[in-house]
Amino acid sequence: MGAPSLDHWLRLLDLRLVLDLLLATALGVVVLGGVTETRTIWLLRGYLLLVALAWFVQRYANLPLTTKLVDALVLACSLALAILWQGELRRLMELLGTGRFGALFGNRSRDQLASGAVAVLSEAAGRLSQTRRGALIVVDLGSDLRPEDFLNPGISIDAQLSVDLLLNLFAADTPLHDGAVLVKANRIVAAGVILPLSRQGLNRYGTRHLAALGLTERFDRCLAIVVSEETGTLSLASQGRLERPITSSRLHDLLSRALTLPAGRSVARDAPESRA
Repeated sequence: MGAPSLDHWLRLLDLRLVLDLLLATALGVVVLGGVTETRTIWLLRGYLLLVALAWFVQRYANLPLTTKLVDALVLACSLALAILWQGELRRLMELLGTGRFGALFGNRSRDQLASGAVAVLSEAAGRLSQTRRGALIVVDLGSDLRPEDFLNPGISIDAQLSVDLLLNLFAADTPLHDGAVLVKANRIVAAGVILPLSRQGLNRYGTRHLAALGLTERFDRCLAIVVSEETGTLSLASQGRLERPITSSRLHDLLSRALTLPAGRSVARDAPESRA
């Protein structure tokens, strides 16, 4: 049997090139498909176009200086995007490390809150705000939060969501009132949960608000309701954004809206305010 001919090797190279282009295109579609914010899509498109240009110059053009310049530009843009999206990249590494591959492709179930649960959360937050009792309530809408996602997973509760139970958990003389309460699928999953803190707004917000921002920066399918112990101000955190001050009726509207928004959309908007 003779050695493979030149035509055979050329056909093999063509197949590898086609496969390379198909895989790269599929990866680009997956990445762009997981982004909903318009400005982020523009950044990704520009970056992918730059990477494609660098590949084309390296493969088909004998231009050493241009190749070096394009490579340096791609590297600089990569570093800039790594800084801008450090939270998203950390989340990606966590998903890969924990084997939650379905979340990478948007295949996440949505743990819907019933209208009654939205009313319970709004009423409880309103009453806590009136009495200036500090509170932090995390609502998991499908982020599949696990104990390892928290600094301390707290105490398992697994009880039906109710206003009275929430008020009791955040009573000043209870051992769990300083931590967060985790709500999922219309049930209180745990209490006394300690959340990771955000690095943004260190001079503007208190510990509860930083914890709410820290968790929602990492998980886009969860919300955090915050009641300030000092002022009674009511806030809602979503995707690293904090809307405050809000009323209990406004909270009800935002929670209801969160159930209808697609993944990647935030219901909160940044609103500067003094530390509380």
